[in-house]
Amino acid sequence: MKSLTKALIISVMILLVGFTIVSNETSPMSVPVNNIETTSVNNDENTVRTSIVNYIDKGNMTASWYGPQFHGKTTANGEVFNQLAYTAASKSLRFGTLLKVTNLRNNKSVIVRINDRGPYIDGRQLDLSKAAAQALGMVRRGVIRVKVQQLSLKGVNFPVITLN
Repeated sequence: MKSLTKALIISVMILLVGFTIVSNETSPMSVPVNNIETTSVNNDENTVRTSIVNYIDKGNMTASWYGPQFHGKTTANGEVFNQLAYTAASKSLRFGTLLKVTNLRNNKSVIVRINDRGPYIDGRQLDLSKAAAQALGMVRRGVIRVKVQQLSLKGVNFPVITLN
């Protein structure tokens, strides 16, 4: 049963690699869409439903980045931190949660997976890996405002987990 679970997770991860897009465009992420429907989840969140992926609006957040000093060390979820992977730290989101993070200044977007806890500086809600920060064009600035959308695959209600 364990190998079947790993095979399912690997399949989902391969599918998600196709959605790891760094974009300079002002248009939304390109995914196959049969129809788009927006529904209200609660007062603070909206869900955009496509044929494959649901995007749950988490609002705007302040994001910083971290990398070199933590590269190779263990993250809060037990995996080894890789500053070149598209990952992020959050104090409140579950490990494995996938987020589409968009730089509000240049509209560049990246998809990251929550694998750590932080940031530990008041006023910040996300700590992005160095690779994610580079993709968003924020390394030099250090701290930026971002739009955050949680991704979920239709019919899948659990976060992506690692294979460690």
